[in-house]
Amino acid sequence: MAPNNFHAAPLNGTAAWAETPTARGMAMVASATPAPYWLDRPERPAPRPRLVGQASADLVVVGGGFTGLWTAVQAAEANPERSVMLLEGDRIAEGASGRNGGFCSASLTHGLSNGIDRYADELPELLRMGAATLEEIQSAINRLGIAADVEHTGELDLASFDWQVPGLEEAAADGKRFDQPLRFMDAAEVAEHLTSPMAHGAVYDPDVMMIDPAKLAWGLAAAAERLGVRVHEHSEVTAIASAGDRVHLTTGYGSVDTAKVVLATAASKPLRRKLRYLMVPVWDYALMTEPLTEEQLASVGWSGRQGLADSGNRFHYFRLTADNRILFGGWDAVYHYGGDTDPRRAQRPSEFGLLAEHLLQVFPQLEGIKASHTWGGIIDTCSRFNNFWDVSMGGKVVSVLGFTGLGVGASHFGARTALDLVDGLDTERTRLKMVRSKPIPFPPEPLTWFGITVTRHQFARADRNRGKRGLWLKAMDAAGIGFDS
Repeated sequence: MAPNNFHAAPLNGTAAWAETPTARGMAMVASATPAPYWLDRPERPAPRPRLVGQASADLVVVGGGFTGLWTAVQAAEANPERSVMLLEGDRIAEGASGRNGGFCSASLTHGLSNGIDRYADELPELLRMGAATLEEIQSAINRLGIAADVEHTGELDLASFDWQVPGLEEAAADGKRFDQPLRFMDAAEVAEHLTSPMAHGAVYDPDVMMIDPAKLAWGLAAAAERLGVRVHEHSEVTAIASAGDRVHLTTGYGSVDTAKVVLATAASKPLRRKLRYLMVPVWDYALMTEPLTEEQLASVGWSGRQGLADSGNRFHYFRLTADNRILFGGWDAVYHYGGDTDPRRAQRPSEFGLLAEHLLQVFPQLEGIKASHTWGGIIDTCSRFNNFWDVSMGGKVVSVLGFTGLGVGASHFGARTALDLVDGLDTERTRLKMVRSKPIPFPPEPLTWFGITVTRHQFARADRNRGKRGLWLKAMDAAGIGFDS
């Protein structure tokens, strides 16, 4: 049971998250290393050689994040005779796969609510496949000998304010309706798991594993090589062209002739031009604290080590690492005009200072703790908030993208489905409406920037107004492009 030094305090209608950085928040992050913690460790493997010269393969996978790695591993395991090559433009897990929170969820639809709104007719099948996917990920990690610090702790979605409690009760009721193991916990029960004034209730989802994302990616890359996959880093694909019954890929120093291609490039500009209006790159930010002392860990009462998230339109995700650091990220999702992905935007001191203040609002007993790392990066976001697939060049090329920040688990399913599609197989996965449909495209600029910017401001306004959605958000809901965390 958690210590009782801090209880969920009554919050009036004006209680809210801080909107601007504070002195104590800035002090927490001022000396942090400006890099993703997961990738800034001595166990990071040396980069593999780039592709040089001409090569050929039966299957080329473009992208060295989770989706690309799972594609390569599953292809090689299914057919050891198949010649598979993986091309990564930077280093393995350099993108979103090496910057995320490591929440490996069974959900394939970015949460049950989004699944109900968009895929109600086939949701039972999607839920079954999602649960099976989580089991397959755990089995593969064990089978391949990957040390990824897996903890099957589940996730607590918290009500930070009293007005968020009814929404969580409704979420638990939805779970019961679809035979999902979601359970509502009132403030008293949450206090047995967490010591925070920002915990008025929660929904517990047991079907979430906490994973070290970089170790998982590094382990998958090593496993792929053991299975015979040729892995090349620093080999950005700059062009793709159909050549009869083959596909020709060009990199800076080489080229590949192949029969099939799976494109798993996440938030990078899609190689298939027709997909560029279906996905936008949105910036997400996070910090990592120094390891908690035994006294600090006891003071927060986080004995179950569950992944945590809160329930506003703008929400945080946070978790403990194997060495008891706290990763704390999320809140604002920033889109820059024209889909600007300039890497200089990865460091925003004001964003980190605000996140630090929010962490201290959740755990005031940790005041004085320092952040060891701060980072930001882009995630591939689409209007339906879960990934989609595209088949092109006469079935020779399949793209999978649009995970919108919840791809650690869904990437395994995305990869397996992409292989079914590129091999022309008729499976229960390829027959899904979710797989055969596309999200609503984003409009040309400046409309995309305007729409996303207005939506961000309306999310903030709704959270300040106890969750009440204004006309703009209601209109988005009616159009099928609304989102509620």
